[in-house]
Amino acid sequence: MTVTDILIAALGVVVVSAALAVVTTAHVVRAGLWLVVALGGLAGVFLVLTAELVAWVQMLVYVGAVVVLLLFAVMLTRAPIGASPDLDRARWPAIGVGVGSAAALVVLLVHAYRWSHVDLDDVPEGTAEQVGTEIFRQWVLPFEVLSVLLLAALVGAIVVSSRRSGSAGGR
Repeated sequence: MTVTDILIAALGVVVVSAALAVVTTAHVVRAGLWLVVALGGLAGVFLVLTAELVAWVQMLVYVGAVVVLLLFAVMLTRAPIGASPDLDRARWPAIGVGVGSAAALVVLLVHAYRWSHVDLDDVPEGTAEQVGTEIFRQWVLPFEVLSVLLLAALVGAIVVSSRRSGSAGGR
């Protein structure tokens, strides 16, 4: 076992533990903060695998944008920040769906790869320039649509929160 294997295993434990904390906590803000830990640990895995560009994209897009958008949406809509009794639901159906989804994913991956070994000498080395060229030539429209969607979600959260505060303040 190499140092890389040990680091990936340790980061994997952190990511899985944080992901479990995300779905088991009753506090929405704490769930968002545990999501930051899980996504940051995943970026650490990318760094160990020497995929620095993917790690930075993980940190900037997911940790820096999506989680902040989630936390701002919670705060702007005045959703309950603490434990919420209306979120208590039967856990067994959720556990069944989670275990079923995980089993389906494992079966899919095993069937797709059949425990094959990839010879890294045959894989062409990619560069940040190649990734940028691919993104901004082939994927520019979905990239821009996603940015407009995130902007619309933020504007929608502001509108919803201003309507609630405006109607409560006028009475």
